[in-house]
Amino acid sequence: MRKKFLAVLVAVLIAFGSSGVEATKPIMIQEQGSFTVGGKYKERPGKFSQENFVAEDGQRAYGDFAYVEYQKPVRAKKLPLIFQHGGAQSKRTWESGPDGREGFNTMFVRAGYSVYLVDQPRSGEANLSTEAVTPDTPWASNPMYGDKTLYVLSRIGHYDAEGNPVPNAQFPKGEKNYQAFQQSWTIGSGPLDNDLNADVLAELVNRQKDGAILVTHSMGGTIGWRTAIRTNKVRAIISYEPGGTPFVFPETEMPQITDARFKALSASAMGVPMEDFLKLTKIPIVLYYGDYIKVGSENVGEDKWGTEYAMAEQFVATINRHGGDATLVHLPEIGIRGNSHFLMQEQNNEEIMKLALAWLKSKGLDK
Repeated sequence: MRKKFLAVLVAVLIAFGSSGVEATKPIMIQEQGSFTVGGKYKERPGKFSQENFVAEDGQRAYGDFAYVEYQKPVRAKKLPLIFQHGGAQSKRTWESGPDGREGFNTMFVRAGYSVYLVDQPRSGEANLSTEAVTPDTPWASNPMYGDKTLYVLSRIGHYDAEGNPVPNAQFPKGEKNYQAFQQSWTIGSGPLDNDLNADVLAELVNRQKDGAILVTHSMGGTIGWRTAIRTNKVRAIISYEPGGTPFVFPETEMPQITDARFKALSASAMGVPMEDFLKLTKIPIVLYYGDYIKVGSENVGEDKWGTEYAMAEQFVATINRHGGDATLVHLPEIGIRGNSHFLMQEQNNEEIMKLALAWLKSKGLDK
């Protein structure tokens, strides 16, 4: 399957030419806007009174919705792309990179796809929550002293003896870009609930007349799998380095866990009924992983993502064993080196994006 994929990739890249998405031309937009999806409210007992208008009595607390920003190009392709971000991130993941380079949001619009960027419930511009922050809410504190932690865990690079950041081959160098990357993080405004996130994402997918293609990243990977179980209108999934939250397996075929040096960072899995898992075998799925992935590495991030890649191999094998169509692409194996966990923002992000375009074409999803 991988050889066939690579053969199609080469042919498509040749067809696209060197520029691929013609970034120098103006983007022709048919429609753009924003809206919210899902959400609920809780109401305090009592009666609202203007004499005590700041009291909670009789008032509602709204939250748990997603915020969606979209662009539809002129003569858009049939299926839109819906982008789901990862943990402690927002829709900014898909926008301009730290050095200002064009992001996937407009690159895919140039390629003819309608693009929907999602801020999942309790994140980014959807940060109202009906539940208070709990001790297990990840990355919930301000100030958040974690720049080195996040840099290493994301495999952006390492630090020299003086504590200065040393980026990988593809991440743009310099203090300005380092700061821009660190300013992309968001804090959770309520407990992380990926079933809630999947419910809301499924609602967004169901609003699309012909369905949609999901594009997920990192902790958003599990949201994509769960969404495809909730609705039959997911037509395909492109997943960039899924991990940090559970992969999905049949309850009777749970995978082997590869432990990270820090066990809490190890890849994880959750079991679902076979009838639910088989829904993932009805759509094409592709997973992309970057460089610097190695179980047992002294670099915490490399080791952690080594365990995720080992889990991804089992996930893909299980889907295909049950008649599905899943492809796992490790970029160094096809000659693309130096990418971190945020490969969509790095210096070769156009090359990364063209891989997805080639895959979509190979699956007949470029019409």
